[in-house]
Amino acid sequence: MQVIRAVGREAAAKKYDLLSAMMAHGLAGDKHRQRLVLRLMALITTRYNWQRDELTIGQREIARLWCVDERTVKREMAKLRALGWIEIKQQGARGRVSVLGLNLERILLDTKAEWENIGPDFVTRLTGAAPEPASNVVPLHRAEPVAAEGVWGEAQARLAAEDRALFDAWFAGLAEAGVRDGCLTLFAPTRFHASYVETHLLERLRIAVQRSDGSIVKLRVLGP
Repeated sequence: MQVIRAVGREAAAKKYDLLSAMMAHGLAGDKHRQRLVLRLMALITTRYNWQRDELTIGQREIARLWCVDERTVKREMAKLRALGWIEIKQQGARGRVSVLGLNLERILLDTKAEWENIGPDFVTRLTGAAPEPASNVVPLHRAEPVAAEGVWGEAQARLAAEDRALFDAWFAGLAEAGVRDGCLTLFAPTRFHASYVETHLLERLRIAVQRSDGSIVKLRVLGP
């Protein structure tokens, strides 16, 4: 999957690709998801700085744009943060509004299931890979993830659905060690494995776990 960057000659087309992916995802969901996606798209098209990855707008201005009250703005923005679609880059203070950023990789991951609704050319463009030609060769069977059991089992199923190769390489080998005081502890097979996950994949791991159980607010990945 290609990462969308707002630079170069194709920057404008890539922006439209992101908005198209969000549109397809929203249309495939229920009315609540449609409204949430539409509201974020309104912020992106009116106030988002693509080159700096900054969304700087106050709750009052958002409420006016969305035609809602500020309580609704707080609730909807909290949902977008929980999804991992927006992130706080700089916390507001002394009358200044917070500076937000978009997690473009997370948005693309969450909308990937609906890319086919736009067309195979769209899928090819975003994945950067042409469709494989038909073949008579029978592929080797690859075992599916173990049926989800508990919070970690459900999170594993989410991670495998998002990116099976990444799951096989880094998430499949993690074992649950229990949940205590809102913290899920996972054991990795090696110290390097644990360090890599915590350094490079912790955010993706956190989102998958919190979507399975919102009461978990902290993660630890330990090695032997």
